[in-house]
Amino acid sequence: MIVKNEEAHLPRCLRSVADLVDEIVIVDTGSTDRTKEVAGEYGARIFDFAWRDDFAAARNYAFSQATCDYILWMDADDVFAEPNRVKLQRLKQELTTDIDAVLMNYVLREQEQTGEPLALTRRNRLVKRSRNYRWIGIVHEYLNVTDGKQLFMDIAVTHRGTGNHSGRNLKIIEHYLASGGVLEGRLRFHLACELADAGRYEEAVPHFAEFLLDPKANRDDLVLTCARLSDCYGHLGRDREKLEMLLQTFQFEIPQPEICCAIGKCMEDRQEWTLAVYWYVQALQNANHGGSWTAIVHAASRTWLPHSRLCLCYARIGHLRKAYEHNQEALRYLPDDPGLLENAKKLKQALEAAPPQ
Repeated sequence: MIVKNEEAHLPRCLRSVADLVDEIVIVDTGSTDRTKEVAGEYGARIFDFAWRDDFAAARNYAFSQATCDYILWMDADDVFAEPNRVKLQRLKQELTTDIDAVLMNYVLREQEQTGEPLALTRRNRLVKRSRNYRWIGIVHEYLNVTDGKQLFMDIAVTHRGTGNHSGRNLKIIEHYLASGGVLEGRLRFHLACELADAGRYEEAVPHFAEFLLDPKANRDDLVLTCARLSDCYGHLGRDREKLEMLLQTFQFEIPQPEICCAIGKCMEDRQEWTLAVYWYVQALQNANHGGSWTAIVHAASRTWLPHSRLCLCYARIGHLRKAYEHNQEALRYLPDDPGLLENAKKLKQALEAAPPQ
């Protein structure tokens, strides 16, 4: 782990994993609170690293201090919740030495009451130390696992952070460029994302567009670039280009539910209700397709959201029975939602008042 001023989050993280690992390596990048004392309470080996606006450099240093056969990495605001602790313990007992990297789910957002994942992706979470896999990227760093035998396990690390690091990341990139750094590859993509997150859409657009022309860009990044560029165009009132970018994702991936729902909303905005129905139905038909390894999956686009929009669209074209049925399906996922409950009441009254067919 690399940490800085994480005394509030670190105990929760380490409690979830300390009894499952053989060593804990903590690299501190300049804490001024009790972070290192907290880490010491869990028996961690603690190292200092002078921060130089480069996350990959810090993580590679942390990896260099590991001594066991496999390295598991986490952030201070991550946890292994039950039953994933049990799954991790089982993996430790059963993992064969021919495996070089283990991909796990990474839950980015969860439902507060139930803990159900609302958005998740996958990460190379456990790697064989002897392979010397390296981290790449001054921000949004990633483990460069391009060879070796990889295994996907249905084990989840859950992110429970509350902070927004967009401003910090943007400053790091801008400082890097001001110091003579070269803007290319994924760094251009990340700059565009940070600009968009900061509401600087006009500045983000050309960087996203340039990244789409990068022959080395991977499929997941290209799909996300189209989606983010579409969002920028939406904020700028450029609706035609907004839709075009969503459709462009089909060059790289079969229609994902998240994209289908976004296209459906474009059709709604144009009051093209039948076309909107088509795309929301497509979202449901593709709901079980997880996409590629590292794509971000949003549960809403694969469960209640298409049904709730289909309710509205069918109501608009006078198909009240279908509208009611899809509202009921949405209620299966959100049984206490006041809007859906009100829809059910009104649609039921309308159906009862309608003349028999």
